[in-house]
Amino acid sequence: MIYFTDSSKTFQRRQILFSAITFDRSGRLLKYDPRTKEASVMYKGLAFPNGVALSKDHSFLLVAESIKMRILKFKVQDGGKGYVPEQLVQLSRIPDNIKSNEKGEFWVALNTGRESIQTDWLGFSIDPIGVKYDQDGKVLKQLDGNGGLTFNSVTEILEFNGTLYLGSVVKPYLGIFYA
Repeated sequence: MIYFTDSSKTFQRRQILFSAITFDRSGRLLKYDPRTKEASVMYKGLAFPNGVALSKDHSFLLVAESIKMRILKFKVQDGGKGYVPEQLVQLSRIPDNIKSNEKGEFWVALNTGRESIQTDWLGFSIDPIGVKYDQDGKVLKQLDGNGGLTFNSVTEILEFNGTLYLGSVVKPYLGIFYA
């Protein structure tokens, strides 16, 4: 089975601003069965879904719902009826793509809203550009952009053999973090 999203039936990707200001909820989660060559809608009414990741054991999907700034968890059920999401994480920034690693953990790219989060009482500020979660939504690691523009508009984080690769659909860079 192949899972994917259609961010909006109303607006094209380049029109995301219109989707946001109208609070468009025409996005969908779909699945494609390569055996039958049929696609079907699993869930509709999403606010710009953008990014899908399948769990290591194939029991659930995570979907980034960008406009609502949250990650939804969909249990994958036989027969495809009754998909009801639960909110896994509410974010303070707009999520983009989600990728799972070989351990079954999930990296979420945080695309916009890059003002640093002030934590004066701790003596520093943080500027998260990506967060790693376990399957229950617990934060395992956070990438700090250090308030810089080097990693602006992060839309993709891939972990492979302990190395993180960061990319963007709007900026020309490939960031590499060695663990």
